[in-house]
Amino acid sequence: MNINVGSIDRAVRVVLGLALLSAFFLLEGSLRWLGLAGVVLLLTAAFSFCPLYRMLGINTSPTVPKHV
Repeated sequence: MNINVGSIDRAVRVVLGLALLSAFFLLEGSLRWLGLAGVVLLLTAAFSFCPLYRMLGINTSPTVPKHV
């Protein structure tokens, strides 16, 4: 798994992920389940890897990925 998420991108994902996850606890009805998308953002920030970025060929990381 290559790193394809840069540090600024990670910070934005953490902020948005926490905001969405908090919406899960604050909202009522079916809209609250949208808040679980915050978990995906937090996981991609934690691993610095986004599968969607890989499929689209996007890389916001300034480092050259290492092949293991």
